[in-house]
Amino acid sequence: MEIHYKKKAAKAINEMNKATKNRIKEAIIGLTISPPKGDIKPMQGYKDGRFRLRVGNYRIIYKYDSKGIVEILVIMEIGTRGDIYK
Repeated sequence: MEIHYKKKAAKAINEMNKATKNRIKEAIIGLTISPPKGDIKPMQGYKDGRFRLRVGNYRIIYKYDSKGIVEILVIMEIGTRGDIYK
């Protein structure tokens, strides 16, 4: 499974301290296995199949996509709980 980061998500992860960055990356790797690991819930109000993963105070918004037989995990946004849903 490939992992693609949207520009906003890549910027957010690059601005984090090392410990938080490692926790986020481990959580993202947990999404590549079947079944995905973590506190995952589908996002309401979106028709494109978005999910959210909770990692402490951070939320990772993602969806699964596919190109032929290759599955792609698209990380759309990463942010704190208060900012991510605005």
